[in-house]
Amino acid sequence: ALAPRVAYAGARHLVLAAATRERLSRLDYDFERLRTLMLRTDLTTVQLVWRDTTDPLVFHVRDPFPVGGVVEDPATGAAALAFGAYAREAGLVPEDAELTLHQGEDVGRPGVLTVTLVPGDPRVRVSGTGVPLPEPAA
Repeated sequence: ALAPRVAYAGARHLVLAAATRERLSRLDYDFERLRTLMLRTDLTTVQLVWRDTTDPLVFHVRDPFPVGGVVEDPATGAAALAFGAYAREAGLVPEDAELTLHQGEDVGRPGVLTVTLVPGDPRVRVSGTGVPLPEPAA
């Protein structure tokens, strides 16, 4: 039901579904090859998504971000925004919905992003929490 698609909300994010949560947890890719592809196709992230089987409004996501110089972004508001627009346009969620996106779990920096959709309002609202980074050593 989660067809591959480039979602856009100011930046382009390729949405790809994982068949299982376990598969999503096994992120492994060639950093330089993906970075080259993303630069060539003007992608900011690849948003890997698994829809929770117990709640259709809960998603687990991972966001490879080699164009930003990191293997994975642990909390990505811009991608969550684009995903909310994608889910609404694809009819995957009700017009009036609050989606929960769990991100960063597999890199030890769990965060929760909330995506709010309101009927008749084209805007997508994103809020959330993450795990702060420790202060760098002096």
